[in-house]
Amino acid sequence: MFRGVIFNRDKLVRRGLDGPRRWLEVGPGAPSAVLVYDPRFLDHVASPFHVERPDRLRSIVSHLETAGLFTDVEQAPPATRPEVKRVHRDSYLESFENLGEGLLDPETAVHPGTFDLALLAAGAVLHGTRSAARTGRPTVSLVRPPGHHAGPDYGGGFCYLNNVAIAAADQVAEGRRVAILDYDAHHGNGTRDIFADSASVLYVSTHEYGIFPGTGPAEDIGTGEGRGFTVNIPFSAGCGDTSYRAAYDRAVEPIVEQFRPDVVLVSLGIDAHYRDPITSLVLSSPGYVDLVTRSTALAARLCGNRLALALEGGYHLDALGEVITAVVGRLRGRTTRLVLSENLDDNVRGRPAIEATIRAHRPFWNLR
Repeated sequence: MFRGVIFNRDKLVRRGLDGPRRWLEVGPGAPSAVLVYDPRFLDHVASPFHVERPDRLRSIVSHLETAGLFTDVEQAPPATRPEVKRVHRDSYLESFENLGEGLLDPETAVHPGTFDLALLAAGAVLHGTRSAARTGRPTVSLVRPPGHHAGPDYGGGFCYLNNVAIAAADQVAEGRRVAILDYDAHHGNGTRDIFADSASVLYVSTHEYGIFPGTGPAEDIGTGEGRGFTVNIPFSAGCGDTSYRAAYDRAVEPIVEQFRPDVVLVSLGIDAHYRDPITSLVLSSPGYVDLVTRSTALAARLCGNRLALALEGGYHLDALGEVITAVVGRLRGRTTRLVLSENLDDNVRGRPAIEATIRAHRPFWNLR
């Protein structure tokens, strides 16, 4: 559905191999990250006892406050209809806005006010991304509801509007290349469908294959002009720290390096954590921090710290608070204590998935 600026892949690869690199250590010398948050995000209640509940953000804010890191917080206006229409069809927006009480799927309820809260979440990520692109100062948008399962003409999976896709399309409209790194445990089918045929957005997803939404095999590489710009790493249950490191070293980093983005967006779901109640991946808190630290360093040397992180899933409250606090601390040159540190994957359980991804993408990228 998305139509953006089309770039020549050969030029992208040459720039990725030969272009100037700006190195910046993630630590005390790095630009301090900005938080984007609004207490109205707590007003979103899909249904009683739903796992995607306000307590998720309450836990994050409480952990940040305890660590003295809930500072430099900005609010943002809601996304506008023209901004949202870059990725969502009019027919979907009208039906969602006018639904009143209903369901987008069995787990994604709509109430009066849901549409406005979804616009508010999209506006926060849009604001955070614009800020990072303008200032070279990373941002972390702590939003609800999440977004990466919302496609051009559908919602579902707790998602209504695709926050990260709306922000990415806004950057493409400014003539920029965007890399989206999706670390949620569930495949971002909505983001994939929006940008599947676009060469201006690189979509990279690490996820548990075979669970909701059932999409994201390694062989799905995009369509048309977008072939090679959709990268899926479909892990099996039990993949964790060593698998993510290997995937990053062998696929994620080399492809992003060659794509040479102007902005990096991260769909940061914390549901790949070993304590998450609804998935079977086993990433630890240190593993998450390492993954985001590597992504931050990549954005620092490729695009001058133009990095925007946006919260997606993650349903274990302590894991959520611990990881997000550690990520914000690392972005601000601080180290925080990590308790949930077990390494349950010490033998690269995800090697077959990584190899499948590399085979699928060798025609498009220089991969070993």
